[in-house]
Amino acid sequence: MGGLSPLFAPDRVAVVGATERPGSVGRALVENLADFDGEVVPVNPNYETVCGLPARDRVGDTDADLAVVAVPASAVLDVVREAGEAGIRHVVVISAGFGEAGGEGAARERDLIALADEYDLNVVGPNSLGVIGTPVGLNATFAPRAAPAGSISFLSQSGAFVTAVLDWAADHGVGFKDVVSLGNKAVLDEADFVASWGDDEGTDVIVGYLESVEDGRRFVEVAREVTPETPVVVVKSGRTEAGAQAASSHTGAMAGQDRAAAAGFREAGVVRVDTVQELFDAARVLAGQPVPETDGVAVVTNAGGPGVMATDAVGDAPLSLAEFGNHTLERLRDRLPEGANVYNPVDVIGDADNERLCAAVDAVLDDDAVGSAVVIAAPTATLDYGDLAADVADLQARHGVPVTTCLMGGERARSAEDALDAAGIPNYFDPARAVGSLGILSRYREIRERERAEPTTYDVDREAARDVLERAGERGATRLGVEAMPLLDAYGIPTPAGEVVDSPVDALAVAERIGDPVVMKIVSPDILHKSDIGGVKVGVAHEDVYDAFEDLVTRARNYQPDATILGVQVQEMVETESGVETIAGTNRDPQFGPLVLFGLGGVFVEVMEDTALRLAPLAESEARAMLDEIQAAPLLSGARGRDPVDEPAVTEALARLSQLVTDFPAILELDVNPLVARPDGVQAVDLRLTLDPDTL
Repeated sequence: MGGLSPLFAPDRVAVVGATERPGSVGRALVENLADFDGEVVPVNPNYETVCGLPARDRVGDTDADLAVVAVPASAVLDVVREAGEAGIRHVVVISAGFGEAGGEGAARERDLIALADEYDLNVVGPNSLGVIGTPVGLNATFAPRAAPAGSISFLSQSGAFVTAVLDWAADHGVGFKDVVSLGNKAVLDEADFVASWGDDEGTDVIVGYLESVEDGRRFVEVAREVTPETPVVVVKSGRTEAGAQAASSHTGAMAGQDRAAAAGFREAGVVRVDTVQELFDAARVLAGQPVPETDGVAVVTNAGGPGVMATDAVGDAPLSLAEFGNHTLERLRDRLPEGANVYNPVDVIGDADNERLCAAVDAVLDDDAVGSAVVIAAPTATLDYGDLAADVADLQARHGVPVTTCLMGGERARSAEDALDAAGIPNYFDPARAVGSLGILSRYREIRERERAEPTTYDVDREAARDVLERAGERGATRLGVEAMPLLDAYGIPTPAGEVVDSPVDALAVAERIGDPVVMKIVSPDILHKSDIGGVKVGVAHEDVYDAFEDLVTRARNYQPDATILGVQVQEMVETESGVETIAGTNRDPQFGPLVLFGLGGVFVEVMEDTALRLAPLAESEARAMLDEIQAAPLLSGARGRDPVDEPAVTEALARLSQLVTDFPAILELDVNPLVARPDGVQAVDLRLTLDPDTL
């Protein structure tokens, strides 16, 4: 695909399907282009003019560089082909009736993709609201309201959401550079626009509403390059468990589609928010304010209650209250009356005028411990909000420290917002939102400063691992258990001594070789939760091995008569008293590819759901960060007088597991549960995996 700038800044736009009919999409498109700096060419063989503009019969006669197509779905392919033959490389398909409409529509969408490939077309849609480029007055949409100009570029998978946002933005001082309604994303998707806007000097922030990510890996690769210079903020819907319902492993159930997206966004450096309000709070502060150098926040207020609310909000954000230096405290004491609080939060008390409040703001912004500040004011007879807004804007520009304000009230506050908007300072009625916006700045600083390490690779026996998987595939197995433990051995993940046997005599021989006592487990791809049916025996002495074998097989047969029984695993008994049972797992997401999960393991893993998730393959530094991320991290580091576990060994096991699942796409899901972490290393005690033999 070529550059996308002509989509938003064309010289000539052809509107195919333009019409005079009131209330039609074709008419709305032409009317919305009234302020376009370039030329608009309506295309409709049934009209000589549309809205006073000379019409053409065919798109091929327009010499346009952007075609906006609003014709019946059955006619779209002919129009797009003609546009391609005429050298028009940028097409927006407004028409619906494609992939969203079922069988015939899906086939039509596949044909559209083929045309785009044949003629090297940049196609937005189909089923799109259109595109907007404010610098040239382009509004190639059928939205009822134009976009205010600004430096935010906005993509949305929902056209209705675009119309709502444009209506809201006009009343809230939010301006846009470019806007695109993605529609069905048949050709161009979110990654294409993030890449384009990342190179666009007029775009300060990229924001988006997404319901899905078409190619998660590509999106991560693109966004990873963009986000250090241009912030990307996304709100994504679909935060349900539905995507995990078909998963057969603990990891698959706990990863789910939404958690996979969250892991992908984190890897990409994308700031993910939960609500539309947060989306545009983030966009405004990232577009208007510098990135803070520290997490320390100063709160300056003339009202104690809102100051306390802001202080509470600091605790909820990735921020801390700044501790002022002695010089700052002395300046505050000199400028504030007795009864004022010079410590953070600074309370200049209710009778403060502009000069007193701004003197406090000036002092705290000059303190090296202050990375950002919130200025809170309740309306009083001694304050002029207009002057205060101008003064705060001047102080922010002079110190270069990010500031948000909370000028509380109605009309008085709104009248001051023009000065604040011009300075890029967001104003909120709610102190928590003002603090939350500063938290977004802090999160983005971490993204910019994050050093991405290359995935760690190890010397492994890939052929031995392949042999395990291919032998399973040959017998048609799709689910493997402890019989696949040699897979872990091949990748250097420690496992207890053990062997799968198919007779009690062989079981006794293995037990004698391992030493007394042993653990015995039924081995069946059809029985996933062995402990639930009594399919595991722990601490079996040699003299009991024969009977234990017979009992395990009998229990399995009684539980599921048609189950495939591969035998019984006789395994070295692992000492767990000094260790912590964890889970290490992998899952292959359709969009984001292989994922690695780590958390508290054992039989309660799905109850606790205390896990961290990352994209594979992992660098050891990322694997190490996963250990600190779970709530049970103190158990690993030695809580309540216990010895800390061997965290480097756990880290290495996670990284090796990520290499395994990256090397073998046939592994769809894999659980090592428990992975026992002890002070002297780790051992993978149990294994369960799902295999796709067709990809071996």
